[in-house]
Amino acid sequence: MTAESFLLRSARIHGGDPADILIDAGRIVEVGQGLSHAGAAEIDADGLIALPGLVDLHVHFREPGYEASETILTGSRAAAAGGFTTVFTMPNTSPVADTAGVVEQELALGETAGYAHVQPIGAVTVGQKGERLAELGAMADSRAKVRVFSDDGFCVWDPLIMRRALEYVKAFGGVIAQHAQDPRLTEGAQMNEGTVSAELGLAGWPAVAEESIIARDVLLAEHVGSRLHVCHLSTAGSVDIIRWAKARGVNVTAEVTPHHLLLTEELVRGYNPRYKVNPPLRRNEDVQAVREGLADGTIDIVATDHAPHPGESKNCAWQDASHGMVGLESALRVVHLAMVDTGLLTWDDVARAMSTTPARIGGVADAGAPITAGAPASLTLYDPSPARTFTTADLHGRSSTSPYLDRVLPWQVRWTFFRGAATVQDGAVVEEVAR
Repeated sequence: MTAESFLLRSARIHGGDPADILIDAGRIVEVGQGLSHAGAAEIDADGLIALPGLVDLHVHFREPGYEASETILTGSRAAAAGGFTTVFTMPNTSPVADTAGVVEQELALGETAGYAHVQPIGAVTVGQKGERLAELGAMADSRAKVRVFSDDGFCVWDPLIMRRALEYVKAFGGVIAQHAQDPRLTEGAQMNEGTVSAELGLAGWPAVAEESIIARDVLLAEHVGSRLHVCHLSTAGSVDIIRWAKARGVNVTAEVTPHHLLLTEELVRGYNPRYKVNPPLRRNEDVQAVREGLADGTIDIVATDHAPHPGESKNCAWQDASHGMVGLESALRVVHLAMVDTGLLTWDDVARAMSTTPARIGGVADAGAPITAGAPASLTLYDPSPARTFTTADLHGRSSTSPYLDRVLPWQVRWTFFRGAATVQDGAVVEEVAR
């Protein structure tokens, strides 16, 4: 379909009463009842939930350097299939995204792909080695206008480096996104530390390895008056620390992944590497705590930590397998199952946690805009029922390392619009985006 005008009939905005949405020339022109527009392609959206285009603050698209796992094009297609219109790509590429040149290259590749706005995240330290600060100012001043910096995949373990980074980004309103993992406490770790790891004979990954870094960093952020974002928070203790820090007025935000909202360490008993992830799947008590933290606003957003790997990195013994799982195509469905169906979130809350707030944290002005007249036409139409089995046919990137294969999940994203162009049509990713 190449029409520049779309008339969405009877969409339920944030799950509310049906309304028509008129899209023309890349923007939402009107929202109301009984709309008409000559030449517009009409879409029957009856029963579909309309959300602002989803925003993911944490993905790994692997390009440049690891294209066997994913590329910006294939990752963008996976993003569109999941209803995402803006994604923030982590810098653990080869070369590392620690210079203006690399982040501008990633931005350009996303623009060429055309399925979503691909916003690079810059590395905090040169080569993500934790030894000296990367070119933060140059990346911020580049065409990519980087505002989020992270060594994700590695912790910024040196407190002096972390302090200097927090101080530096204050000048341009940036934020440091920390991968909270004490490297000494997790040497050789294979799964969550506890009864199950002891029974399976796998080296444990203690919750305190995450919690101690978060505690240190919120105090550093308070000390220098800067912004801190905590990546993939996964334990009950981490929720308590963030809650305490916010009560003190620390400028900290936090994310939780869909898999930490649903899956537990019990899945590791089968030694299936699809469940090997960093941070590891935790106890049921931790799952309940992060759900409550997201529901009460202690945890600000949901981010997928979409981490594709080639088959040989997962089709092997547990100890040899890579950490990570793909999550873009399944994210909204898992949040629906874990948070909406349980009554912990409304669809208004989902729009906040998966669109509006991550866009604000990441500093992308035209992302996460509400579905109102005049706003950019980046939005998602989600079909909430019926539930069905999630299969490899639902995956559109280069990796099939999803933990949800053969699991029954709510239905699917039916339509995704990015700046007025349909990137998903009736559940199918378009082969080429209209420009």
